[in-house]
Amino acid sequence: MIGTNRRLPQVVLLWQVMAMFVAALSTTTALSFLSMATPMSGTGRVAVVTGASRGIGRGIALELGSAGYTVYCLGRSSRSTLDEGTTTPDIDFQRPVAEGLDLTVESAAEEITKRGGFGIAVPCDLGTDGVIEDILTNRVQKNNDRLDVLVCSAYTTPPTGIRGEFWKQDLNMWDYVNGLGLRQVYAACRAAAPILIDTAKKNTAANAAPPLICLVSSFGGKSYTFNVAYGVGKAAIDRLSLDMSYQLQKYGVATTTLYPGLVKTEANLEMEKDGSWAEQSGGLDLSVGESPGFSGKALVELAALEKDSMMERSGNVEVVAELATEFGFLDSNGSKPASIRSLKYLLPNFVFPSIEKEMEDGKTIPAWIKNNVPDILLPWSIFSSGPPPEMDSR
Repeated sequence: MIGTNRRLPQVVLLWQVMAMFVAALSTTTALSFLSMATPMSGTGRVAVVTGASRGIGRGIALELGSAGYTVYCLGRSSRSTLDEGTTTPDIDFQRPVAEGLDLTVESAAEEITKRGGFGIAVPCDLGTDGVIEDILTNRVQKNNDRLDVLVCSAYTTPPTGIRGEFWKQDLNMWDYVNGLGLRQVYAACRAAAPILIDTAKKNTAANAAPPLICLVSSFGGKSYTFNVAYGVGKAAIDRLSLDMSYQLQKYGVATTTLYPGLVKTEANLEMEKDGSWAEQSGGLDLSVGESPGFSGKALVELAALEKDSMMERSGNVEVVAELATEFGFLDSNGSKPASIRSLKYLLPNFVFPSIEKEMEDGKTIPAWIKNNVPDILLPWSIFSSGPPPEMDSR
């Protein structure tokens, strides 16, 4: 996140200058509807989504289903046993969620089918070498002879919490955040590449949407977040997507890195309910966050782009909220959340609270300022520079 110490003058100055020029734009502005995705743009196309039972992965899988895709839902959380009669993979830790939620690959697959796609549940432990290769080769390729979209969203949350100084954390912190979240992402991409390349060869329509690898990352790839191992892993995901794009371009396969913002996942909502959210998040306002499906809508748009357009941006980092502005889609509640690198997000969540701490007699920033922050994006060079916010205790 953007720092509030040595960068504060830069941010405030930028706010003052830009506010004068965009005051007239701070009122409601019509969106430019540039959507490339037809209501069933995924008909006849096949997607594989890891981590599809909950959180962002589930949100993406369901939106792909709404677009008509056949979606293989991969994950550990299952109602039943695995295909060969073994028990469901042991899950040593998962963040708590509200009681009664059916967050399994089966429920995700069922909802996808209800939405007009075709959902296929695949309970599996992606942390075991060879599993993703077997699924892609012996199930996806064998049964469909194509793969159009691979989404890597599976992630393991450390049971001990993620914040802390790296030399005080056990070495297994690295394995928790970069085992499933990085090593197995590489394994999935490696196994999927030949199938995606073969699919690209079969796309005979002129300028047809290319096969796409989507890696779910975070703003931690650009700016310090949580701890050292987390940031290194996310930066590696971003670089993986970029470097793969160089090698895959001549084969007509695209890659993208997706940056969701603050997301109202099932686990985050439960933290807000039990009172632990404020401390763990640094006081962020989850009510203005994105739904998990918001990321799915973004991916549906990217996956529908014609080949020339998608290949031109292959390997890029794509911010979900910024894609919403580009393509003109809204979140499920009708809102359009701001990008985390937008002044509209940064000032209320970081800068204003820091200023108010220094104000005398409990004074606060005037409401007319808080309610009229323009949606202006900070350049990545500013967003990524300097130390983390002082208010973010680690």
